[in-house]
Amino acid sequence: MSFDYDMDFDQIDFRKRPDLYRVGRGEQGVLMVEPYKSEILPHWRFKTPDVAQESADKIYELFQKYKKEEDIVGMDMARKYTQMGYTRARRYANYKGGKKYDKDGNLNERDIDEEKAESARIFEEKWKTVRNDEEYLAYKKEHQKKYG
Repeated sequence: MSFDYDMDFDQIDFRKRPDLYRVGRGEQGVLMVEPYKSEILPHWRFKTPDVAQESADKIYELFQKYKKEEDIVGMDMARKYTQMGYTRARRYANYKGGKKYDKDGNLNERDIDEEKAESARIFEEKWKTVRNDEEYLAYKKEHQKKYG
């Protein structure tokens, strides 16, 4: 089952109702699923490599906390934020101001920002660690089997 964008995300506490959560693809729902959005988003930053490292470390710390609590929704949301850290930092690394397209829809020229590229590398490393975590994968598989 795919991620359902028609749910009333303002009213659902997914910690209390993990049965309603669907993993989805990639970063789906990363800015919608509460209370995880409120717990993780304030720590999500990638402006400089130092800021990205602090952010990635904090999100990984939250991932470990959720894992200890056997909270698959929290673990998956932490995974999504590390993935989004990578993809957004990479976008800003490749295109000035993070703008891939101009106002007419034409592809902007790449202008590599090495600082943002390093921020992306930092998040990519954490993302790979999280997405390959054996316990996370087992919880995710069990959740998908049970709820879709």
